[in-house]
Amino acid sequence: MSVASKLVLTKGVGQNKEKLVSFELALRNAKIAPFNIVKVSSIFPPKCEIVPVKQGLKGLTPGQIVHAVLAEASTDEHHRLIAASVGVAIPKDRDRFGYLSEYHSHGEDDKTAGDYAEDIAAQMLATILGLEFDVNESYNKRLDLWKLSDEIVHTRNITQTSVGKKGVWTTVVAAGILVP
Repeated sequence: MSVASKLVLTKGVGQNKEKLVSFELALRNAKIAPFNIVKVSSIFPPKCEIVPVKQGLKGLTPGQIVHAVLAEASTDEHHRLIAASVGVAIPKDRDRFGYLSEYHSHGEDDKTAGDYAEDIAAQMLATILGLEFDVNESYNKRLDLWKLSDEIVHTRNITQTSVGKKGVWTTVVAAGILVP
């Protein structure tokens, strides 16, 4: 089996009276509904490149099995804020692997959920790089420390939020699609 050389970050939202259909619509909005998605754990492969959605998905065929780190959240509560986020932490040494994280929540905005997803990915990477950190420190302080160590070169996230409506299921997804 091959190792992914590209990562596509995408997000979407869907709404429907049926929960499953709202999930399908969120996948369509994220441009990944035509694929059979297999959820995987959180490794960002060595030398992997993050590419735009259109470029990364262009070589895939409808029905193809694709591996993804997928975050999702759903609600049928009126005015309920939901979030789904995927965080990425990439090491300076691109021959090493990095981490992806999936996070979903209620009541958090894009920035809060996205920062937390990045923090989770960066924490996982920091532990294998042997970087010390205090979990009680703020994320921004830890991130500054990690970046100063010159080991973690880049973090980012993709986050989708939405607010529930009465009588309708709302689903949000955020995904990191691993493309060979």
